[in-house]
Amino acid sequence: MSRPSRLTPLKIIGHPTARIDALERVTGKATYTGDVHLPGMLYARVLRSPHAHARIRQIDSSKALALPGVKLVLTHENCSVVWGAGSISGGRQYVDDIKKITLHKRYLFNNPVRFFGEPVAAVAATNRHLAEEALRLISVDYEVLPFVLDQEAALRPESVKIWPEGNISPDVKNKLEPAVYRRGNVEEGFRTADFVFEERYTTTYVQNAQMEPRLCVANWEGEKLTLYTPTQGTSNCRHDMARDLGIPDEKVRVICKYMGGGFGNKNQNQDADLIAAVLAKETGAPVKLEMSRKEDFIGVHGRWPTTQYYKVGVSRDGVLQALQLRGYSGMGPYRKNTGGIGGVELYQCPNVESVIYPVYTNRAVSGNYRAPEFPQGFFGIESMMDDVAYKMKMDPVEFVLKNMTRQSDDAVPYTNYTLEDCIRRGAEAFGWKKRWHPPGAEPGPIKRGVGMGFMALRSPTGQSSAVIRLDSNGRYTVFVGVTDIGAGAKTTMALIAAEELGVPLSNIEIVWGDTDRCPYSVGESGSRTTDMTGYAVIEAARDLKRQIVAKGLPKGDNALIASASPNPSTEGKVRKAFGAHFVEVEVDTELGRARVLKYLAVQDSGRILNPLTATSQVKGGATQGIGMALHEDLLYDRQTGQPLTAGYYGTRIMTHLDAPEIEVIFIESDDGYGPFGAKCIGEAGIVHAVAAVGNAIFNAIGRRMKDLPITRDKILGALV
Repeated sequence: MSRPSRLTPLKIIGHPTARIDALERVTGKATYTGDVHLPGMLYARVLRSPHAHARIRQIDSSKALALPGVKLVLTHENCSVVWGAGSISGGRQYVDDIKKITLHKRYLFNNPVRFFGEPVAAVAATNRHLAEEALRLISVDYEVLPFVLDQEAALRPESVKIWPEGNISPDVKNKLEPAVYRRGNVEEGFRTADFVFEERYTTTYVQNAQMEPRLCVANWEGEKLTLYTPTQGTSNCRHDMARDLGIPDEKVRVICKYMGGGFGNKNQNQDADLIAAVLAKETGAPVKLEMSRKEDFIGVHGRWPTTQYYKVGVSRDGVLQALQLRGYSGMGPYRKNTGGIGGVELYQCPNVESVIYPVYTNRAVSGNYRAPEFPQGFFGIESMMDDVAYKMKMDPVEFVLKNMTRQSDDAVPYTNYTLEDCIRRGAEAFGWKKRWHPPGAEPGPIKRGVGMGFMALRSPTGQSSAVIRLDSNGRYTVFVGVTDIGAGAKTTMALIAAEELGVPLSNIEIVWGDTDRCPYSVGESGSRTTDMTGYAVIEAARDLKRQIVAKGLPKGDNALIASASPNPSTEGKVRKAFGAHFVEVEVDTELGRARVLKYLAVQDSGRILNPLTATSQVKGGATQGIGMALHEDLLYDRQTGQPLTAGYYGTRIMTHLDAPEIEVIFIESDDGYGPFGAKCIGEAGIVHAVAAVGNAIFNAIGRRMKDLPITRDKILGALV
């Protein structure tokens, strides 16, 4: 890892720092949700649909309830709680009042069931084995219905309607229309272009595959709920739980001290949280609900699959004249997110049209997964542009430098711009000019090729809060509502506080992960925590320093308490992080095996606060991108609608043995926003990794791979 920085060095920030909770994690002292055991606790299990689409005629729970130790069985017949975040908050405008939503509500238990694995019933019993036995005794009479698995096929007139209104998910205004973006006139652009190219690309459903599967513990004390759950945002989860249960926010306490990763899988509240809370309320006892690994793969969301049609018009000198995308995103039968397909914004072009259909299918539900709309979109458009460069007999890097974004939507300035620096620095360090060759030109069955991908990823400012307390003993306690999903947020907040206060890191204590003790935080999604909550820590520290000047240091039992809830803006400019990845692959054309030999990531994520964690974030994101490119897919049986490869092994998740060495170069900049100029990094490593690998395989074998994942059979099929 290298850092060609032009910034003034800081005292605390910018130096490799071990995580403040590392000892607790590696010694087993850290308390995860699975470690929570409360007196009199019951154990819950969920019965899931064995059909992709079916109407429930009847449920008989009598035999299950007759088992000694079984306390309660929930079904759609006795539980009508709406899971708001399961279908509302992602796809449509956030609505606090569930009653105002009339289209496509998602209940905890739905009838009909609309995907294999959808909850049908939940059991609470005195031990987990008894709960599992009770599930087997629940009799369900299903009327099996037709289903549709493909997002494009779902819009055909003959396809089954998953909802009465059809298979297009409503937009923010509850209109059943695609998401449309236009500038200029694409038809005129194509008419005047010298060359026009068209192609189709597809990407698959990819599960987050975090190490810690979904689980939670719910406990009521009177009218107040305490929920222990691995959540990426305690404040958001608290509000969601209160809204769905119809109680005030202050009646919900959410605790998450440690968690085993999330990657978007643990955003907001989950249905497991609500099921546990309802079971606990009805039984009058604490309830723990745990999912198996397979349940996590089919019952919690993953990245949405896409079908992408591109049409590109260019002039003779390789300058873009028109760019058109028609895309289809498979959302499953409920809409937890936008279904967007990113990438069009990467290019400056006078005439652009993007039409994206978020489509209901009878697959597992789609939602947040590390840079939700970008890796699949970047794969499509950067593969397309790489192919255009090839057909125009241009070096792909030179084509990108000629056509890449210079302003957001070709109109709004960025807060700063380093994309060209990232690409040129990466091409030089990688040795692009020496390594790149005409596609498929190498002799022999073992062929090498190189490819690149680039990115511009949003790094917004926004509202968050922090509180700092200074005692007379010189101890600074920083209260922040962060959790730590792998990016080291607690350590980052401590580093920011120590730097701004001018005190050693050892003087800082962090209090986190408890809504009764901590202020609002935006939540660890969208790579926003450092930018937003980190800036709140700076503002609270400045408030504390002003108090010290005015009042002096506290003495005796006195303390100074400072707080801040800033909501800064970028004053009309667009703030983004930039990067470029360069990849060399080796392809065995006789066996179809592809592997990454060399990987270089060049990133500008502003000032790097902790190089140790930042490097790990980029490497982790790139590794996930390689897995998405080469291996991962949740395959379905087309006859039954059942998933076939749920789990680490079946989906072929990358392991340490599969991961290549990844070199990371940071080009540090400070645009004057965010904490000390820091920008997003958690998602920045994955968004262009898939495209870079795909382009390298094309350079190696001379055949464009248009459908993910790029497996052996597809490579061999393309070479026939």
